[in-house]
Amino acid sequence: MQKRFLGSSGLEVSAIGLGCMGLNFGYGPATERSQAIALIRAAFDKGVSFFDTAEIYGPFTNEEVVGEALAPFRDQVVIATKFGFVTDPQGGKIGGLNSRPDHIRDVVEASLRRLRVDCIDLLYQHRVDPDVPIEDVAGTVKDLINQGKVKHFGLSEAGAKTIRRAHAVQPVTALQSEYSLFWREPEAEILPLLEELGIGFVPFSPLGKGFLTGSITTDTQFEATDFRSQVPRLSAASIQANLSVVEVLGDMAATKNATKAQVAIAWLLAQKPWIVPIPGTTKLHRLEENLGAAGVELSAQDLQSLEQAMSGIVLQGDRYPAHFMKLIDR
Repeated sequence: MQKRFLGSSGLEVSAIGLGCMGLNFGYGPATERSQAIALIRAAFDKGVSFFDTAEIYGPFTNEEVVGEALAPFRDQVVIATKFGFVTDPQGGKIGGLNSRPDHIRDVVEASLRRLRVDCIDLLYQHRVDPDVPIEDVAGTVKDLINQGKVKHFGLSEAGAKTIRRAHAVQPVTALQSEYSLFWREPEAEILPLLEELGIGFVPFSPLGKGFLTGSITTDTQFEATDFRSQVPRLSAASIQANLSVVEVLGDMAATKNATKAQVAIAWLLAQKPWIVPIPGTTKLHRLEENLGAAGVELSAQDLQSLEQAMSGIVLQGDRYPAHFMKLIDR
């Protein structure tokens, strides 16, 4: 597995990471613990050194699984986690946003215990809290870095103004936001800013929540516990309208002896050398498929062909339900 640096921070990780959320949260019933641990360790064996989790995944259980799985090779991996939501320690219910300094410190202490680590490699603010100045957030993380409890500071789904303000207080190592051929909004303002400031980019949902694999059709029925059942872009009507994107990927995949998913991830890797996608999966064969994208080379002509094919496609549907879109910083 090739390595990449997240911006100018000096933090080196595998070119493709593993998003661990789906093992315990968001995509239906949680994976059995031993199977989840086995999958994470299989990723490590295949060269993955960058693992992503958060306190709200579960809640809490995903950090515990990641911590147990990676304990034998702690010094060989980079673990990222997140703070920023209110969670009920008893019932596990997720509430609103909370990035007050005291809450950040409490979350970090709990995450350190669950992850079985002395220091968090990369700590993201999960969503920007409009009630707490970002300078206070960055300053709190800066203190935690000085205390040796955190190594690097990250933001997730933050807008350009917030990124710039935070970076002025504590250098931001990475931004984690959605980016793929299914969602290209970051290209307009965010990517140029990250390049200017030397910040790495970690795209989540690099496969469009599974849509770009070609496995989701108008006949797909999501379980009630699968958050995709609420995503407007994945409604039956939107799926029908958006299938042309999958067809474009299929055409390119056929010329590369690759899968649609591999082309989608390879496209992200080709955008910038400081982009590190984190596809998630619960299945070993999908893990192997995703990591195989690192070996798919897209030439300038290939990229131009994809761009030309995509230029006439207007995608339909929001990427989140309305109540969640309100949490996106602009």
